[in-house]
Amino acid sequence: MFRSKRRTALLIAGLSAGLTLYHASQAAWAAPTKQSKPPEVKNVILFVGDGMGTAHRNAIRLATKGLSGELEMDSMPYSGLVHTNSADAKSFITDSAAAATAIASGVKTYNGAISVDRQGKPVETILEQAKKAGKATGLVTTAQVTDATPAAFAAHTASRSAQSDIAKQYIEQTKVDVILGGGEDYWYPNGNPGYYPDHPAEDPEEASKGTQGNLVERAKQLGYTYVRTADELKQASGRKLLGLFANEEMFQQRPEGEGDVYNPVVSLPDMTKKALDVLSQNKKGFFLVVEEEAIDEMSHENNGSLMIKAGQQLDEAVAAAKQYAKRHRDTLVLVLADHECGGLTIETPGGTDESGDGKTISGEDGPFPIARSTQTFALDWTTTGHTAADVPLTAMGPGAERFAGVYENTRIHDILEELLFGKSKR
Repeated sequence: MFRSKRRTALLIAGLSAGLTLYHASQAAWAAPTKQSKPPEVKNVILFVGDGMGTAHRNAIRLATKGLSGELEMDSMPYSGLVHTNSADAKSFITDSAAAATAIASGVKTYNGAISVDRQGKPVETILEQAKKAGKATGLVTTAQVTDATPAAFAAHTASRSAQSDIAKQYIEQTKVDVILGGGEDYWYPNGNPGYYPDHPAEDPEEASKGTQGNLVERAKQLGYTYVRTADELKQASGRKLLGLFANEEMFQQRPEGEGDVYNPVVSLPDMTKKALDVLSQNKKGFFLVVEEEAIDEMSHENNGSLMIKAGQQLDEAVAAAKQYAKRHRDTLVLVLADHECGGLTIETPGGTDESGDGKTISGEDGPFPIARSTQTFALDWTTTGHTAADVPLTAMGPGAERFAGVYENTRIHDILEELLFGKSKR
């Protein structure tokens, strides 16, 4: 059964008030005290917690830090709130492709589009601009490396499903320096299983399905070091690195207790640290995108425990980036989401479950322990899909103050473009 309109309105009002207080408190305590000119932006590390709304961040915080603690992604001096709607003719509620395109290029487009406008024309991305400026570039994700979010920064195609085309563009056109994540299946043609076997027991549907030949061999010809395991990643050297650590995503997403697994071969923090090591060799700086995909996928499954686990891994990766930024003051770090997934709220366990028989919405999930407390909390999901909720952004480093406020997701691109290249659309 659906919730009453009155209760929904109260939830929305409460969420809006909470977000207002969240933004105000962040800006108040963290305003800069020195008037000296900050360094120019040389490096950008942009984290995307796919599907991670305000309630997701709070659930991760409660489970990890407790009632009064702060996540690494929250203890940053500036915060903003981002509108996520797409320009799709059928549904304004965005998918990851349209949202990432808006963030990467500053252009609203239809759902499923990878950095093309509504007419299908390619639009230049901020990562491509960084590459043209001589900076190193990197994509790190627990999804397929050719999935929608990373793809929108470094490829152009009318449909996000063209993952082999996207892979080919990465290495031959955009020439991304570091590519780490899952999705080996799109780099090898049908019948060539690569390192990870076709039809594994955990998901028999996984098998090589590339349409552009053997792109791993092509990458090697172009000078990439190719790695497949944590040990190989640790030992890798050089300036161009391709790592594929799973057939598809680096996890198995299913409802709780039905074969769901979040145990990547290489952790997101380790991939992030390696990417920073490699990209830092470029004296002109770098642009790095890091995505935790499992927050979204586990939210689609209303799987609270693994959503939280994935969020904790994202926070550890953010911690590594913050340590790097403290040593390199010309580094800007952003943590944001492309959209919210699951219509999530946090509640006291044991109350009446308004979802009734759960046929239309999954209902309550939990209880989950609050760190350093005897109390617990429940998660209440209202959908298995994306929502139109605004999503939080936090920032540190030179220019971070520019990201305070409430704005469209396209503004993220516009601010980055001005900070990095002095271009302004305003």
